[in-house]
Amino acid sequence: MVKSRPAADAALFGILGGLTFAAKMVMASLPNIEPVSLMVMLFAVTLGKKALFPIYIYVLLELALNGFGLWTAAYLYIWLVLAGAAWLLRDMQSPLGWAVLSGTFGLLFGALCAPLCLFTGGPAFALSWWLSGVPFDLLHCGGNFLIALFLFCPLRALMQRLLQKYF
Repeated sequence: MVKSRPAADAALFGILGGLTFAAKMVMASLPNIEPVSLMVMLFAVTLGKKALFPIYIYVLLELALNGFGLWTAAYLYIWLVLAGAAWLLRDMQSPLGWAVLSGTFGLLFGALCAPLCLFTGGPAFALSWWLSGVPFDLLHCGGNFLIALFLFCPLRALMQRLLQKYF
């Protein structure tokens, strides 16, 4: 972002967080196939530290719709893991590289959430919870891989052009 204009930034972050939430809802009938990972990577690469705003607006919308549960705590940190990895790799230009990052995140999603189960049920519960979710993690991996492979680079270029022109 070129210059900071608080009102414009707030509007942009609200729109991006809401767009992320809406895009996930549109794809909700597909098991663990979602555009959120793509959007989080896109925000981290194009917005830097300000990516936290649309990411957490998305999280707040999720909480408002679905309520609070064990997954709530995971949503508070899990998207930061992906955003941090994307930010570290922000100079990467390869669509395949972005697809591998996104797919790997999808594959590891259950493993990244499982530590919370340690607090509620111990190691055996955490392991069984994670292993029972592996089929969904595989779908998450494949969906993330394909979405990022085809959409990350074009959306990144579009977002960079729009940010330069309007922000």
